[in-house]
Amino acid sequence: MIFGLIAACNGPTRTDPIGTDSRSQQIKELVRICRDSTQLPMEERRRFLVRARNIAFEYSNDTLKLDHLSRISLAYKNLPDSLGFRKINQEVIELSEDANMYMTLGESHWDLAYFFQSYSVLDSAYFHLKNAHQSFTQLPVDSTSRSLKGRMLYSMGRIQDSYKDYLGAETSISAALKIFNDLEDYKRIYNSYNVLGVIASGMKNSKKSLEYYEKAGSYLNKLDTSEKTRLVWQNQNNVATEYMAMEDYSAAEKIYSSVLKDTGLESANPRLYSRAMVSHAHTLFKTSGDYERSKQLIEQGVRINDSLGYLYEQARAKQFYAEILAAEQDTAQAIQYALESKALAEQTLNNDRRLEVLMLLTQLDSPNAVTYSNEYYQLNETIQEEERTKRDKFARIRLETDEVIQENEVLARQKQIWIAAALGLVLLGLALLIIVSQRVHNNRLKFQQKQQESNQEIYNLMLAQQGKFKEGQQLEQKRISEELHDGILGQMLGIRLILGGLNEKDDEASMEQRADFIEKLREVEEEIRSISHELSDASYQKIHNFIVSLEELINNIGKSSGISCSFIYNPDVDWDSLQGDVKINIYRIVQESMQNSVKHAQCKNMAIDFGIYDNVLRLSISDDGVGFDVGKGKRGIGLRNVASRVKKIKGVLKIESKKGDGTTLTVDIPDSYLGLTKTERVEQPEKMIKA
Repeated sequence: MIFGLIAACNGPTRTDPIGTDSRSQQIKELVRICRDSTQLPMEERRRFLVRARNIAFEYSNDTLKLDHLSRISLAYKNLPDSLGFRKINQEVIELSEDANMYMTLGESHWDLAYFFQSYSVLDSAYFHLKNAHQSFTQLPVDSTSRSLKGRMLYSMGRIQDSYKDYLGAETSISAALKIFNDLEDYKRIYNSYNVLGVIASGMKNSKKSLEYYEKAGSYLNKLDTSEKTRLVWQNQNNVATEYMAMEDYSAAEKIYSSVLKDTGLESANPRLYSRAMVSHAHTLFKTSGDYERSKQLIEQGVRINDSLGYLYEQARAKQFYAEILAAEQDTAQAIQYALESKALAEQTLNNDRRLEVLMLLTQLDSPNAVTYSNEYYQLNETIQEEERTKRDKFARIRLETDEVIQENEVLARQKQIWIAAALGLVLLGLALLIIVSQRVHNNRLKFQQKQQESNQEIYNLMLAQQGKFKEGQQLEQKRISEELHDGILGQMLGIRLILGGLNEKDDEASMEQRADFIEKLREVEEEIRSISHELSDASYQKIHNFIVSLEELINNIGKSSGISCSFIYNPDVDWDSLQGDVKINIYRIVQESMQNSVKHAQCKNMAIDFGIYDNVLRLSISDDGVGFDVGKGKRGIGLRNVASRVKKIKGVLKIESKKGDGTTLTVDIPDSYLGLTKTERVEQPEKMIKA
């Protein structure tokens, strides 16, 4: 949030009523009593305004009548009596339209815009600002009417920016800036460049935003006003905030240090002082790693905000505090502060802050990450839908105003009306096309998110299914072993005993024949026993379901991409004894790394090596692609996901790459963490498959 921008709508300033007759004096006195007599009951104060209205309607002079009624409507607004204000205001608008009194008409629409803006009904405020601008356009061209038009355009641009209608906002502010430049109104020139900086920041154009803030700052030297010091602080804060958005924390830290050294800031503008202090703490955390100093500054800022009742800034302060605690590995406290920040953001309707905190919670609170992620996407979709609706309203307001102008000129400019109507239809069709396209895009994103969740669930089910298959196979092997041992082997033993009894006959031929049978049965018995033992042993061997899953993944990626892939692993290690989260994260690391190579490396070969070396479980993924400079630039979301998964399984990630020399990604995990036995840690001959 850019701090301290000038209010979007300021009500018009009126001179004393025209005329000094007794009725005018009586109306002024009744309005003054209503305004100042706060001890009187509300109903009695309303009666004073009713009398004033009745006297005003006695005037036949439209100028005097409308001038008095306009002030009576403002008295109702300050009472506050919104119903009475809107009723009198509507009478003024209707009378002004009938009498072509464009100044009074414009001021009445301006009053209504200021009224709706104070209740955050910004679409209605925009509508009346647009009407006020149109009324002031009908006035004779002079410095007053041009300034009024510029102020309306400026206020309209501020409202458009609040709903992220950046193109419309930039158009309105630029038109206002042109007027203020011609009038050499330096304060409003400063305000206009300041808002253009905010708009550019919203469009993620930090370079342009800084240019606008610098331009705004150049006009401060031309001001001769008591507000100059406050505006200098404001401008410096805006520049530093943009550097933070660019993640240039060193530059931001220097500016905040300079701002906080000004001893007058805390007493003159405690809100800006607390915000600058919290921001300074965040830049220190990002640059120097001075966690204790950063926490002290944030705690001081929080105390100031509490004393001011400034809840809006508290959400930001507690989010930054949570990030520091997370860096200190105090996850429980970090989650607590993040939840407090989320609650404050919801209470103050700060949706942008709420989105940032939800993203932080998905990283801090893994068990509830899916819940926070769903809430993030739902909130983001709701915000976008609301912003689209408001932008559509602004477009319709502009269109309807243009149509009214064209209708007033229908007799003289019929051809232009048809052109304008056709253009309006094209714009409406384009707006509908954009809305439909955006909706399709959002639905596609939601589908991709659900597809990812489904893929994770399918993988878990696949592992569970393979486990059940393995268990069934083991039971079948054990059953066959028992059948051989208890059935066939028992029968063979019985036959041998019978033949042994027959061997008691004395003739030599019978004895030799039976001896041969006994020997053969013994050999069969030994063979069956051997088979039984082998099957029994095999029933306790485990199938490499995890390795099979990896082989299928590597084969599928290799076949679909046309890249030659090799997979080397130790077949004698009990890979299925790995913890479930370790297997899932290793599977995803291989998947994400191979997909990164397919997308970016332009490689022809990939090699995946998975084994135990020096009491370390090592996963190595290499390609012969174009490579990249590891020390420069930001890591993409793919590599950040890999780093996050490596951290979850207590591993160490190493990336080696040079431009033109390919890339090697290595993950080392201590085997003591994995729970492998000593026998499993022994190096064994390895198996290689090629996709």
